[in-house]
Amino acid sequence: MMTNLFSIFDPSSSFLNLSLNWISSMIGLLMIPPMFWLIPSRLNVFWMNMNYYLFKEFKILLPPSNKGSTLLMISLFSMILFNNFMGLFPYIFTSSSHLIFTLTLSLPMWIAMMIFGWMNYTNNMFSHMIPQGTPSILMPFMVCIETISSLIRPMTLSIRLTANMIAGHLLMTLLSSTGPSMSIMFIFILIIIQFLLIILESAVAIIQSYVFSILMTLYSSEIK
Repeated sequence: MMTNLFSIFDPSSSFLNLSLNWISSMIGLLMIPPMFWLIPSRLNVFWMNMNYYLFKEFKILLPPSNKGSTLLMISLFSMILFNNFMGLFPYIFTSSSHLIFTLTLSLPMWIAMMIFGWMNYTNNMFSHMIPQGTPSILMPFMVCIETISSLIRPMTLSIRLTANMIAGHLLMTLLSSTGPSMSIMFIFILIIIQFLLIILESAVAIIQSYVFSILMTLYSSEIK
């Protein structure tokens, strides 16, 4: 039962030993170029306003020395948001529900930030290991705790996004599997519940994209 339940997240279609399901993560690249040469629509204006709002949010969190990081974080937010929404459509592979996708986003960025921080701001990176005002007897323990908390950051980012995307899809799958055995009245109630779950999942897709990019911004703001 559990194997069949989680199989909805597994890649199944392939061509020449290449998984076609991951192509859904790249479809968004085909939608970007028309925004630069077509007459701006309301959707384009909405997207530009949202990007401007995100720019102001990230600009507050990032130090002045990281001027180009806002564009990176906005791109990260847009990519995760697109993949989260693609998973809401029927028969489309949810790439953001796999650790291989989320770890690919978080781990390289975290490693790059750590290398940059330790090479350029070594003293500041050491100071983050021991919070201000820590008693001398607790300093070795605080170093171990801060080191572990720093090492697990990319994993926690990945698991948070993956778990939230899996949870809603599993709930909708479980509810829909009970439909054939229900009466007409309960099927009508089930449709309403599924509709409400779709709205909830849409909100979760936006929130998790924002949380992922904001946390990555906060981690990068500590390197200064």
